[in-house]
Amino acid sequence: MPLPAVLRVRGAASLLVAVCLGACSLTYDATALGVPATLASSASEPAVGEHFEVTSRAVWGLWGLVQLSQPDLRKALAHQVGDGVSVADISIKSKARFSDILFTVITLGLLSTRSVTVEGTVVQ
Repeated sequence: MPLPAVLRVRGAASLLVAVCLGACSLTYDATALGVPATLASSASEPAVGEHFEVTSRAVWGLWGLVQLSQPDLRKALAHQVGDGVSVADISIKSKARFSDILFTVITLGLLSTRSVTVEGTVVQ
C-alpha cells in the first residue's frame, strides 16, 4: 500500500533538511596544532608578531554528503610555527570562489570544493 502524500512530503522535507544541515561542514581542533593557539587576543593588548595567511581547499563528494579531503591546520601552519611560539588571532574563512562553483557545476555536484583561508599572528 503506498504512503499517503502527506507522509511522503514530510519524509522528503526531513531528508532535505538533514542533507542541508550536514553537507559541506568543516570541524577544526586547535588542540591538535602542537602549539598554544587562541582565537582572539585581548583588546587592550593585541598580539604582536608576524601575520600569516594560508589558503587551501576542502573537497566533498556526492553533493556534499561525503568529505573527501579537509585542509590540515598542522600542515598549513608548519612553515609558520616552531619551538617556543604560539598562534594568536586565528581566523578561518571558508568560501566558494568562482572556480569552486564552476567545478561543482561541471561535475553536477558529484564533487564540490571550497577555498579555506587560515590567518593569524605568530607570536614569539
